Amino acid sequence: MATRVLLIDDDTRMYELLAQYLGQNGITVTHAPDGGRGLAALEASTYDAVLLDVMMPGMDGLEVCRRIRAKSTLPVIMLTARGDETDRVVGLELGADDYLAKPFSPRELLARLRAVLRRAQPAAVAEKLESSGVSIDVSAREVRTGGKLVELTGLEFDLLVALVRRAGRVIPRDALLGEAGRSDTVVGERTVDVHISHLRQKLGDEGNRLIKTVRGVGYLFAKEGP
Repeated sequence: MATRVLLIDDDTRMYELLAQYLGQNGITVTHAPDGGRGLAALEASTYDAVLLDVMMPGMDGLEVCRRIRAKSTLPVIMLTARGDETDRVVGLELGADDYLAKPFSPRELLARLRAVLRRAQPAAVAEKLESSGVSIDVSAREVRTGGKLVELTGLEFDLLVALVRRAGRVIPRDALLGEAGRSDTVVGERTVDVHISHLRQKLGDEGNRLIKTVRGVGYLFAKEGP
């Protein structure tokens, strides 16, 4: 079956361009010209991913993303004419899986789309990690501390998995996204720092103890025991 993607964007010309290019690569694109109709389309049908413009009249893309995440883990790539890093941070904090600033090439979008779809697929072999009281079911993308479920965004989850897999070892800041399988996600060091900060908060009292900052180098997940 063809991959089905919903484009929520008021730019009809972009829809026509992406529908043609992505269609040639086995991806069917459905268009919703505003946030309200985009959310209605998601209720009425099933899609594999959402391409979501930030700057739309009425309900903007950030609010649409917030509402999608309240109900679903469907992959979301945010599109915007604004390339400021603050906008990337906000979009990723809301749970977007990636962020692409306009203008972009359809080829780059296709690569990003394929990457988020790969990450959304269940792991072929169930993998479970546990370190210092943090339990991670990688295939289910669930994290628990003290038996309680911790709600993380997609990027926060991938960063935590990377840190736990290398517990006790420092991961340089500029290598962390690659370790997390996010080398395709274009963000700056400040964005990584912000997401590590939120990850610490969500892990509760143990967050600051477990995730250490090695000044001038990167981050380390504390490993208990010898």
